[in-house]
Amino acid sequence: MPFPPIPPAPEDARIVLFVDDEPQACKWFTRLFSDEFTILTAGGADEALRTLRERGAAIAVLVTDYRMPGRNGLDLLSAAQQDYRHVVRLLATAYAEKDVAVAAINQGRVVRILEKPFDDAQVRSALREALETHRQREHERALASNRAAAMRETLGFLAHELNTPLATVLGYMEALKDRHRVPPADAAPGLAHIAEKRAGDTLAMIQAAERRTLYAMSLVATFVQSARAAYPGAAPAPLRASRLVNTLLDEYPFEGSERAWVSCDLAGDFVLPGQRDLLYLVLCTVTKNALLALRESPAPRLHITLEHGASAPDGAAQAALRFTDNGPGIAPGILARLTHEPVTTRAAQGGSGMGLLFCRRVVQSMGGLIEVSSEPGHGASVTLLFKPDTYLERD
Repeated sequence: MPFPPIPPAPEDARIVLFVDDEPQACKWFTRLFSDEFTILTAGGADEALRTLRERGAAIAVLVTDYRMPGRNGLDLLSAAQQDYRHVVRLLATAYAEKDVAVAAINQGRVVRILEKPFDDAQVRSALREALETHRQREHERALASNRAAAMRETLGFLAHELNTPLATVLGYMEALKDRHRVPPADAAPGLAHIAEKRAGDTLAMIQAAERRTLYAMSLVATFVQSARAAYPGAAPAPLRASRLVNTLLDEYPFEGSERAWVSCDLAGDFVLPGQRDLLYLVLCTVTKNALLALRESPAPRLHITLEHGASAPDGAAQAALRFTDNGPGIAPGILARLTHEPVTTRAAQGGSGMGLLFCRRVVQSMGGLIEVSSEPGHGASVTLLFKPDTYLERD
C-alpha cells in the first residue's frame, strides 16, 4: 500500500553515459544525440565507474563498447549490474564479437546490444526504449517502497491497537488465577474452585476476554489481508460504507452497555475507495477513541452517519462518514494539533496519539481527508471525507 504520492522523475533522469576508448566516437555520440538526451562520456571502464560513483543516481542508461584497454566492457557491465542496478545497460559491439554480446544478455548484464558500426536511427530508438525501461523501473521501485512504508506503518499501528485488548485479556487471566482456590480434600475431582467477589464475575471475565481475543484476531486478519493486497496487481473490491459500519458494529468488542450508546443513520450510503481492511482499522480507532471519551458522560451517545453529498468548505459535494459524540469535547490547544502530530488526551491510560495520525495517512492515501471538530463540553465530531467524482456511485 503506497501512502505518500510517487515523486516525478528528476529533470536529469535522461542522462546517458557513453563509454568508448576512442575520443572521436565519444564526440560523435554526443553531437548526434545531445539534442534529445543529456550525454556524459568516459574513455574507459575506470573513468565510467568514477562517473557512476559521482552521479550514479542521475544516470539512467549506460552504453559501453566491449573492446577497451584494461578492463573491458563486460567488466564495466558486471560492476554496474552489482552496484548500480537502476541503470539500464546496453553493449556496443562489432559483429565478430556477437558471442560475447549474447553471453552478456544471457547473464542479465544488458537489455540490448548495439551493433557497430552504429545505425543512427536504431541507436536513437534504443536509447528511447532504454529510458522508458528506466522510468518504468523507477516507478515500480517507488511503488514497492511506498508499499513497504505502508506495511511498516500498518504493522506499528497494529501493534499499538493490539496492546490494549491483549493487556485486558492478561488482566482477566491474572484475576482468575488470583481467585483460584485449592479445593478441599473432600471436593469432587475435576472441579475448579474460584472465589467470586460478585456472583457471575467469573463468567463475565471469560466473556470479556473472549470478545477482546476475537477483536485482536480480527485486527491480525485485517493486517494479513492488507499485506496480501499490497502486492502488484491487487485490486480492491468495491465496498459500501454501510457494510463496513455494520461489520464494525458486529465485530468491535464493546464493553458492558457501550453497544447501546451507538446509533446509526446509513441512508446516505456510498461506495468507499481503497482497501476494506485499512478502512476498517480507521473505523475501529475512531470508535475506540469516542467510547473512551464517553465513559464519564451521564448519557453517552455516539452517532454514525453516512452522507451522500455532504458539503465541503468550498461548497462542493463530498461523501462523508461522520462520528459524533456528546462527550466532554476536546480542548482547543489539542484540537489544533490532533491530526498533525502525536498528541493525546489519554496519556495516563497509555494513549500515544499515533492512532489518529495513522487514520489520517490512510484516508489521505485514498484521496480523502479527516476533519475533527469540537467544542469543550459539547462533544466532538470526526468526519471522513472522500472525493465525490469517484466514490458517489449508487446501485
